[in-house]
Amino acid sequence: MTYAMLFPGQGSQSVGMLGAHDSPVVAQTLEEASDVLGWDLRTLVEQGPADELNRTERTQPALLAADIALWRIWNTRGLPPPAAVAGHSLGEYAALVAAGSLRFDDALKLVELRGQLMQAAVPQGAGGMAAVIGLDDAQIDALCRAYPGEGPLEPANYNSPGQVVLAGAGAAVEWVLEHAKAHGARMAVRVPMSVPSHCSMMQGAAEQLYDRLQAVDVAVPTIPVLHNLDAAERGDAGTIRTALRDQLYRPVRWTQTIVELDRRGVPLFLECGPGKVLVGLNKRIVKGAQSYALEQADTMEQAAQAILA
Repeated sequence: MTYAMLFPGQGSQSVGMLGAHDSPVVAQTLEEASDVLGWDLRTLVEQGPADELNRTERTQPALLAADIALWRIWNTRGLPPPAAVAGHSLGEYAALVAAGSLRFDDALKLVELRGQLMQAAVPQGAGGMAAVIGLDDAQIDALCRAYPGEGPLEPANYNSPGQVVLAGAGAAVEWVLEHAKAHGARMAVRVPMSVPSHCSMMQGAAEQLYDRLQAVDVAVPTIPVLHNLDAAERGDAGTIRTALRDQLYRPVRWTQTIVELDRRGVPLFLECGPGKVLVGLNKRIVKGAQSYALEQADTMEQAAQAILA
């Protein structure tokens, strides 16, 4: 059975997040990441503390390392490669590593810088994010236009039908939390992110990241990578670098990505990272979608058997 490998992003992290896999690959990958970055990523992942792991500049390389550790464990099984890969936000870097487009060490340094630039781009409390449940995309656009105050309010993550995350100025997010129901939403909840990702407030950070990307080797992917911007593939280094720049200040189109994989006839989605956020989203996008989260050894085994069936 053909399958797509999908890599989660920020928000999936937790202390001990790889503890279900008793494999030397986990320790080796975390030690490799620690050596590349010059700080003890392995201990942070395994023991915390949680508040340090949740700092954006720590979270991003830690999650990338966790995603790639599970990818490496998966590849010890000798199974056929996926028909396509994709990653949600930060997970796009793991997807590019899996596809041979970025080296693991380069990706670690890039996402650490990405986190630092994002944190520096907006003063603490000046921006935020909120998930809005129960509105379609047109209603989301109308809600953003209705905001009467200063500063941006924009869609950041099109996660599934009826679930869209908004990002923007702190006052704008507070307004959404207070007024979304009056505009027809079932609910609106704050997303615990210290920065307003995937909106125009990140454009300056994106340009600085792009400067660093120019010095990084980017190869043509050996597996199709569907990018966050438009669920489309890119076949050369220049357009991949541009996509990584633009995804930092433009929305993640996850719904479109899963719809495109379904259109291509991919029947099986595997979430390669801690947690199972994407499994839940995918089932809401494609009804009856067959999905497995690889964070647990037993579900990884079930996924392998589904492919071989």
